[in-house]
Amino acid sequence: MARERRRPSMQFLILSFLTSCVVSLLVVRSAGAHAKLSADHNMTGPQKFHSHPVPRVGGLGVFVGVLAGVLWAHRSDPTGAHTPCLLLLSAMPAFLAGLVEDMAGNIRPRVRLLLIAVSAGLAIWLLGAVIVRTHIPGLELLIQWYPLAVALTIFAVTGVANAVNIIDGFNGLASMCALFMLLATAYVAYQVGDLSIFTAALIISGAVLGFFVWNYPAGLIFLGDGGAYLLGFTLAELNILLLHRNAAVSPIFPLLLCAYPIFETVFTIYRRRVVRGVAAGAPDGIHLHTLIYRRVIRAAFRDDFDQRKIARNSMTSPYLWALCLLSVIPSVLWWDNTPVLTCFLFLFMASYVLLYCRILKFRTPKWLMIRR
Repeated sequence: MARERRRPSMQFLILSFLTSCVVSLLVVRSAGAHAKLSADHNMTGPQKFHSHPVPRVGGLGVFVGVLAGVLWAHRSDPTGAHTPCLLLLSAMPAFLAGLVEDMAGNIRPRVRLLLIAVSAGLAIWLLGAVIVRTHIPGLELLIQWYPLAVALTIFAVTGVANAVNIIDGFNGLASMCALFMLLATAYVAYQVGDLSIFTAALIISGAVLGFFVWNYPAGLIFLGDGGAYLLGFTLAELNILLLHRNAAVSPIFPLLLCAYPIFETVFTIYRRRVVRGVAAGAPDGIHLHTLIYRRVIRAAFRDDFDQRKIARNSMTSPYLWALCLLSVIPSVLWWDNTPVLTCFLFLFMASYVLLYCRILKFRTPKWLMIRR
């Protein structure tokens, strides 16, 4: 990729970052005017760890940042910006479903999942984003039938979007993990010379960074369902397009890349449906990130002053960032090697289950504990 073609991509990243940063700041500064509509006032639920109402429409800043970057990319190179433009257009139903939920709080989970599926269908229609390779015995043969490939694609995209929302529990957790995965996607797109995916991934990364400035560590604004769905959807679609257009990329690459949110979701469904016998969507307080908060961080800092609560909240996220990097780093290093990626995928799942079980049984590894 020539230097003159790389430079505009960095301009798009900077523009999306600045736009997202400014819009997010405006949301924070005007919170008093729209708090009844946009703020999260519920501080008593099993997954609530903030001490005062906080705007949960951070997805708005991310979306506007992405929009600014995409429009500037289209102005600079209409042909090269074709994919980012159509990707953002496809994401609209998913983003709006989450944003309305953030403000009104009355959209049923099934309706939101349906609208994410509509977005996935739009991406199939507009971009041809269909999973055509899996390297999974049996499934590889089945998806040769196009309707099944479409169904698998919609299921996968909907699952990843919801998975990013599930890990959105602490300041900076979902946004930084999404940033790791987006930058990894950009790197692989650069390696295979796919300029449009490279550009789109950088634009979204810039918008995430703009939001992150105000979300971490102080927690002045939350990503919300709209932001989580937007990031999860675009992340999934970019990787499906990367596979679809570039035969050199292993189909296990996206699985390992997104292993943390995906496995967190699968494990959560197993815990709720099989172990506890409750609905898969029922909220609980025993996600891995909540266990780390309660049994690692809170054990070291027990007082409940507001500033201490914020500090505990922010101190939890780096543990999960490190966990996320355990899958992101090998996926970047061996993005074209299916056997190696598969080994690391199973290693990650085993490590996750082992760590979860040890913390749950109050046998937290000593190297995780904070010494005061």
